[in-house]
Amino acid sequence: VQLQASGGGLVQPGGSLRLSCAASGLIVRLNGMGWYRQAPGKQRELVASISSVSSGGRTNYAESVKGRFTISRDNAKNTISLQMNSLKPEDTGVYYCGNGRSIGLVRYWGQGTLVTVSS
Repeated sequence: VQLQASGGGLVQPGGSLRLSCAASGLIVRLNGMGWYRQAPGKQRELVASISSVSSGGRTNYAESVKGRFTISRDNAKNTISLQMNSLKPEDTGVYYCGNGRSIGLVRYWGQGTLVTVSS
């Protein structure tokens, strides 16, 4: 199983980025999937998750990103994405995708993509 995250970069506060996670060896529509981030000096935390299709595709967001971030899934491309709007400096960190809706459930991690929000 490989999860390839991409789309990170440097953006000014208030800007937007779209992260993508391409999966191989794993069918994303059959799995709960999540985006996680790890800020410098902090523990990895859940940002957003989406349940499997059979579980209704329910989404869940950390309070700090509600209304700004949107997780989605493209079944045809076997990818999940994270649209991030109105970015804040505190959104800075390495973003990982994982095959689970909570850290304890994740068995496979992507390599991470760095998001830096700074003026």
